[in-house]
Amino acid sequence: MPVKKTLDEILTKFSDAQRELEKEIEGLLQESRIKFHYHLLQGKVVFEKGIKQFQKQQRTAWWQYIRQAPLSYILSAPIIYAMIIPLFILDLSITLYQHICFRIYDIPIVSRDDFIVIDRHHLAYLNIIEKINCVYCGYGNGLIAYAREITARTEQFWCPIKHAQRKKGAHSRANNFFDYGDAESWQKGKEKLRQKWE
Repeated sequence: MPVKKTLDEILTKFSDAQRELEKEIEGLLQESRIKFHYHLLQGKVVFEKGIKQFQKQQRTAWWQYIRQAPLSYILSAPIIYAMIIPLFILDLSITLYQHICFRIYDIPIVSRDDFIVIDRHHLAYLNIIEKINCVYCGYGNGLIAYAREITARTEQFWCPIKHAQRKKGAHSRANNFFDYGDAESWQKGKEKLRQKWE
C-alpha cells in the first residue's frame, strides 16, 4: 500500500497548491480592478466615473471592424454561430437531467451561475460585434464547464474509479476516486464517497 499513500500525499499537495493558486489569482484580479478602475457590487461590475467615456474613445466602429476583417473570417462566422444550437440543446438537456436525476440520487444541484459568466459586454471599448462574440464565448465555455461538473458528479456517484491511464484534462473530482483495480476500497468506500460533495 505505499503507492496509495504516496499518491494520496501527492493529491493532497496538489489540492493545497490549487488553493494557494486561487488565492494568488484573486489577488491579481483585485490588482486589475484597482488598475482599471472598477469594482464589483453584488456581482455586477461598476466602473469609476469617466472610465466608460475613456473606453468608448478606444472602440473601433462595427462597420470598420467588418471592413478590416479577412473575408475568411466573415465567411466562417455562420459556422461558428450555428454552434449555438447544439450548445443550447446541451444546456437544456443537461439542466433537465440534473434537476431530475440529482434529486433522485441526492446529489447537490450544480449552479449555472458558478460557471457561466457573461460580463464582457459591459466593456465600452468593444463594438457590438465584439460584444456579441464575447457573450457567445462566455456562454459556450461556461456551459462546457457547467456540463463537465454535472457529469463529474454523476461519475462520482456511479463510477468513482480512476482510469488505468491518466489522460489530459481529468476533472478535479477524479483525484478522490478509487484506484484502478482496488476492489476492496471500492466495496468499502463507494457509499461514503457518494456523500462527499465539497
